[in-house]
Amino acid sequence: MAAYREILTGLDTGVLTITLNRPERLNAWTGLMQTEVETAIRAGGADDAVRCIVITGAGRGFCAGADMNGLQSIQASGGENYQASRPEVERPAPSPLEQAFPGRFGHMFACPKPIIAAINGPCAGIGLILTLFADLRYAASEAKFTTAFSQRGLIAEHGIAWQLPRLVGEANALDLLFTARKFDGAEAERLGLVNKALPGGELMAHVGEVAQHLATQVSPRSVAIMKRQIRESYFQSYGDSLAVADAEMEASFATHDFKEGVASFVERRAPAFTGK
Repeated sequence: MAAYREILTGLDTGVLTITLNRPERLNAWTGLMQTEVETAIRAGGADDAVRCIVITGAGRGFCAGADMNGLQSIQASGGENYQASRPEVERPAPSPLEQAFPGRFGHMFACPKPIIAAINGPCAGIGLILTLFADLRYAASEAKFTTAFSQRGLIAEHGIAWQLPRLVGEANALDLLFTARKFDGAEAERLGLVNKALPGGELMAHVGEVAQHLATQVSPRSVAIMKRQIRESYFQSYGDSLAVADAEMEASFATHDFKEGVASFVERRAPAFTGK
């Protein structure tokens, strides 16, 4: 794994864990952290040894939002420092899917590996947006969430105005954005913002089980195509989505993973998927 300054990375049995690592600031988001997280996700997406990616926070927080020093710098410059807060990353030519989802986090939708957000503590502002671009979200029941933007004189940034209503419905999205009220992981589950909320002491064990299942028990090829199908469907008619499914299903029949999926079921053994 590459050396980073504001994140930690570790690979274990096909699961790449990315840990936001500024615990003394509740992992407040910086331009460097943005660059390092994106770099790690892109590297994981291209690495055959990685089957699943987990993002979590060091210490007692997930991400408290944008670092206040950065916001003060932007405020003092009248906004001139805003784009400078996002250092450039060396990126491959964008795929059609990434072109459909530009911005700071669209690359997560285009990543072929499933991404899980393990929200272990306070999750605010841009930290909350980060989780919305994960594929699965699990939270500590007691974790505190807030959109925060309206209380900072800001707006619904980085795609949250598009993404949040699709997860929780328009009325709930407007409530969370207008009021910037705090809510906990248990309410996040009721709203549909997270897949499941658990007591904090059980969170990482549960996420680990889900990640290991995705890393060992399902075809990585199937998961990558399903992820792309879902995200492309936002811009497709039903007929177009069905046509893609028909073509992908036919292509699946010639793959190793299809043969292995059938054989492992018939032989009652664990599958050995290759993604091919």
